[in-house]
Amino acid sequence: MKTLRTSLAIGLMVTSAAPVRAASAPPPGAASCSGCHAATSQAIPNIYGRDADATRSTLLAFRNGSMPATVMTRIAKGFSEDEIGSIAAWLATQK
Repeated sequence: MKTLRTSLAIGLMVTSAAPVRAASAPPPGAASCSGCHAATSQAIPNIYGRDADATRSTLLAFRNGSMPATVMTRIAKGFSEDEIGSIAAWLATQK
């Protein structure tokens, strides 16, 4: 009887708990974006949930110097095209 009550209690806790979203781990380099691009920032644009192609194009422009910036040019130069694509794809899935 005690086992049945314990099983029922555990089952109730599991079914009444809030659902947990599976969060994909960010690719290397992407986690540091939130340091400047916080969702609440007014001065620096929000990049989360943005179209992946737009983010990829912007990062490549920073990387090749066609879009000058104080910090992003240096940051983007540290990533390969594949890494930039992975970061842009991951950021697009974040809200």
